[in-house]
Amino acid sequence: MEHDSPKRGKLYLWLDERIGLSDFAKLAKKKQVPLHRHTFWYYFGGMTLFLFAIQVATGILLLLYYRPSAGEAFESIQFIMTEVQFGWLVRSIHSWSANLMIFAMFTHLFSALLLNAYRRPREMTWLSGAGLLGLSLAFGFTGYLLPWNELAFFATRVGTEIPGVVPVIGPFLRRLLRGGNEVTGATLTRFYGIHVAILPALVTVVLGLHLFLVQKHGMSRPPSAEVDDTEKRSMPFFPNFFLRDLVGWLCALGVLAALAAYFPAELGKKADPFQPAPIGIKPEWYFMAMFQTLKLLPAHILGIEGELLGVLGFGIVGLILIAMPFLDRRAANVKTSSRLAAGFGLLLIVYSVVLTYLGYTMSPMK
Repeated sequence: MEHDSPKRGKLYLWLDERIGLSDFAKLAKKKQVPLHRHTFWYYFGGMTLFLFAIQVATGILLLLYYRPSAGEAFESIQFIMTEVQFGWLVRSIHSWSANLMIFAMFTHLFSALLLNAYRRPREMTWLSGAGLLGLSLAFGFTGYLLPWNELAFFATRVGTEIPGVVPVIGPFLRRLLRGGNEVTGATLTRFYGIHVAILPALVTVVLGLHLFLVQKHGMSRPPSAEVDDTEKRSMPFFPNFFLRDLVGWLCALGVLAALAAYFPAELGKKADPFQPAPIGIKPEWYFMAMFQTLKLLPAHILGIEGELLGVLGFGIVGLILIAMPFLDRRAANVKTSSRLAAGFGLLLIVYSVVLTYLGYTMSPMK
């Protein structure tokens, strides 16, 4: 060991003595990634984490110039896009990386569902992943209002009305979200605090737990791979899998740069609460299926408000997703796939795609 030490350099040895770099290196080399025909889906976990890191970096840069008040928010974004060097690019990358991150997270979650990666002993891994998806959607919802433009203002007004239909606690939830009875500057300040303080703190805790559990239990082998492979093949996480992950991140960075350059984020008009809502207000794509569902439901079904039934339906779907490890109690090494998970997952994917498509193609109602 003394003979090899000088080759590693003084900085490495200094850090190794204090934080144990060699232990991390041994752990990375020891970790194995299963090899089978579904290995491709493993890369979306790392892709989500990479895009989240871009969100954090660009968000901090935007935070340096943003002013969270109804009188200055729009102008501060305008200043970023026109006066700050490459400010328009940073904002566009922040916007597009948010969309790509949520897409990667949806893909990661549904691939885990269809490959039965939630089974014992990975129940907590699944729950923490579902929690991260919910927090990411909350990031998108709160961040959407921050530019204080016309589209964001009226979309937030519609979005914050939805919890209001819940019996008993609905009005309280609406006031809690808005900071009052209407969407005002208080709502903007509240969303800003949630977006830059509360949600990052929660994500840090839940993400740390999720990564710890993935490290502890490893990556799950799907039941179909257990049947197909007579010998369980694998590859080292470092450097083999990590380098493949890195190639995927570089490709994502190239796609992100192209989208930001050729389709930059628009600002639109400043929000005016006294003006009527423009026709065709729509949410971001990841809320479109829910929005379109509520839009197509009749006002009353068997004497019950259609919106209330829609909200209850969304809640039931969410509960089924969360409870999937407890509905399918088989262990990870069981070689039979879950028809419940496959059927529910495929139905949810098809339904979401169809309703999202209808949301973008149907003529807006006045």
